[in-house]
Amino acid sequence: MITVIVSYQIKPEFSEQNKKNIEKFLNDFKQLDAANFSYVVYTKDDNVTFIHYSTYKNEKVQTEILNVPSFKEFQWLRDESGLNGTHKVEVLNFIGSSKEIFN
Repeated sequence: MITVIVSYQIKPEFSEQNKKNIEKFLNDFKQLDAANFSYVVYTKDDNVTFIHYSTYKNEKVQTEILNVPSFKEFQWLRDESGLNGTHKVEVLNFIGSSKEIFN
C-alpha cells in the first residue's frame, strides 16, 4: 500500500479556480475502481493551503490514477499559477488500521 500527502499554497486569487480544477479530476476519479484507491482533498482555514491525501493499493494503481488526463491538467495549471515554494510531498509508512483498507 502507498499513502501520500501533498501540501501546497497557492495565490489567493487562484483558490476558486484550483477548487474547480480539483472537482474536475475528482469527478473523473469517481469513474474508476474505487476499491483500489482513495483520494481526498482538504483546504486549511486560510483557503490557500491545500492538502491532498491519497492511498493506493499498489504502484500500478498509483500510476494509473496519477496519469488521468484531468489530473495531469490540474497539476500543470496549479504549478503555472505560481506556487510559492511550499509544495511538499510526504510518503507515509502504513502501520495498521481499524478497518480493512484494500482486500
